[in-house]
Amino acid sequence: MTATATTTFDTPRRYTRTAMLLHWVLGLALIALFGVGVYMADLPFSPQRLKLYNWHKWAGVTILVLSALRLLWRVTHRPPALPKAVEKTMPGWQKLAHHGTHHLLYLLFFAVPLIGWAYSSAAGFPIVFLGLWQLPDFVPVSKDLAEAIKPWHQYTAFALAALAVLHIAAALKHHLVDRDGLLHRMLPGK
Repeated sequence: MTATATTTFDTPRRYTRTAMLLHWVLGLALIALFGVGVYMADLPFSPQRLKLYNWHKWAGVTILVLSALRLLWRVTHRPPALPKAVEKTMPGWQKLAHHGTHHLLYLLFFAVPLIGWAYSSAAGFPIVFLGLWQLPDFVPVSKDLAEAIKPWHQYTAFALAALAVLHIAAALKHHLVDRDGLLHRMLPGK
């Protein structure tokens, strides 16, 4: 095998189909979950609010599982390097922002649902996934602890939303302004 073939094999030009599927499912799920979270936060106490909170918890557990699968896939399947043309023209601060945003996104994929789980546990509201399986409490029941944790779920959720908007804006900038084909690496069917 020649050096070129080895390099091409070792560094794919596109993400795998599994990586694409996990990316888009997780992205759409996060957008939906954030919207429901913002909507339900100010609802008066009612059966509808309880139903939304349970759905929100189930979706959070699902996000946590999808995030673990995505991280496992990423660790075991090398993502494509930036195309050489993009690598040469991208300023250093953009490369730093590119890598930093991805690392922070992965961190928050785990932090947001885990903090939500901790809050739910501390508040004494167990998570019964899909109404079938009660998950273990993450922390002991404590009103004071629940009050201390509660704002952090919101802070991290808004930080995740802000980073997602930044990620989307950067992808659109590369696609619409730079026209460098970077977005095509994550689109199926090309």
